[in-house]
This record gives sequence, C-alpha cells and structure tokens, in this order.
Amino acid sequence: MAAPVTPSPSRTGLLVFQPHRRKHCAGCRRGPLPMLVLENGAPRCLDCADLGHLVFLPRGDTALTRRSREESTLSVVVVRFNRRKGRYERQGVLVEEAALARAETRCLADAEARRRRRARDARRRAAEDLRFTQAFAAEILRLFPGCPADRAQDIAAHASVRGSGRVGRSAAGRALSQGAVVSAVAASVRHLNTPYDRLLMSGVPRHEARRRIATAVEGLMRRWREEDAPSASGPEAGSAAEVA
Repeated sequence: MAAPVTPSPSRTGLLVFQPHRRKHCAGCRRGPLPMLVLENGAPRCLDCADLGHLVFLPRGDTALTRRSREESTLSVVVVRFNRRKGRYERQGVLVEEAALARAETRCLADAEARRRRRARDARRRAAEDLRFTQAFAAEILRLFPGCPADRAQDIAAHASVRGSGRVGRSAAGRALSQGAVVSAVAASVRHLNTPYDRLLMSGVPRHEARRRIATAVEGLMRRWREEDAPSASGPEAGSAAEVA
C-alpha cells in the first residue's frame, strides 16, 4: 500500500497526529503518545513540542470550533489516518483553554437565538410540506377522480415525507409530474390492495411478485381514472385483490 500523504499544515505551520501505533517521544521518551508532532520525522510529545498548554476540542460543533480558533492565539489541527479511505481526516483542534472557555460563553449567549431560528425554520418547512402534500393530493384526484379523497391524501402524505427519498421528494415529484404521481398511486395500490407484501414475505422474488399483481394494480387504477369520486372509501379501496 502506498505511504499516506501528509496533509497540508494548519495556519500555524504545525499538525498534530493521533497515531495508530504505539509511539514514544524522541525527546523525553514518554509514551505511548495519544497525540504527537513530527519534527524531522521524529515523534515529539505535546510538551516537548511546546503545545502541552493547549486543550483538545473534538470535531462536531462547527460554531464552537470556529470561535475557539478565533479566540486562541495558537491553534493546531489534529488529524488521524483513515486506513480504509487511505487519507488523513480531521479529528479536532488544539486551542488555549481560556480561549475555549470564551468561545463556550459566546455560544451560550446566542443559543436562545439559534433555538428560535430553528423553531422558525421548522414551522416554515412544516407549512411548505403541508402545501406540497395538498397540491400532490389534488393532482392525484385530477388524474384519478375515482380515488377516495382520504386515500389520495394518505398517498400524498406518504410519498412527500421530507428526507424519505420517496417519489414525492424527487425532482419529478416536486414538479408534480404525471409520472411521479402515477408511481405514488401505483405503489400505494400495490402494497395496500394486493397480496404483494405477502408474496414477498413468502419468498417470491420481487419481479415475479410484481408480475402476479400487475393486473390487479392496473385494474383498480383504471377504475379510479374512469369513475367519479366516491363519497367515502368504498370496499374496493380497502380490500386486497386475490392474485394467483
């Protein structure tokens, strides 16, 4: 395997490494070292490298990391080699302890503002999702006027869940394309109005299971296309068609 390429140094010109193997300081001989600096290829502990006064801040909190580096006169990036990916990855930073304390104070000061902003964003996304679900349901009823209104709403809500990766969240789904709407209806009919799921559970391959229930799916969707909207979900919407 090719030797790992040393990452570019931080703004201080230094990098601190978290080694995989047991390493001892070339100066004071202490070890094994959880973190080290390489000087002319030789490992040095943080004390011998004059970095022992710094504290480690793990990665994960972007705001705290950024503010800690702003507050700290000296800060150093800590990296570790990922053997599977074949590259060094950032693990965190070393900063002055007082700088970290000041950064934590700054983050706490605007925590309430961030909470309120997250709440506003959540309300905005919920309103957007509701409008989109309603538009998706309306498009289902336009294409399938015989589909019960509550079933259309359920299909739209299921297909358009944010972050689900379902057809309603695809680019075609967000554009309310006919193909996406038909696919969402077909998926609902397949799972709720045919024995498709039971076929899968019994070991029938997916393509064969789809072939067996295709006629039932197409039949119900054709009736929904051709019929007027019922006043409520009729028997056809809730009963599973028996397929050989």
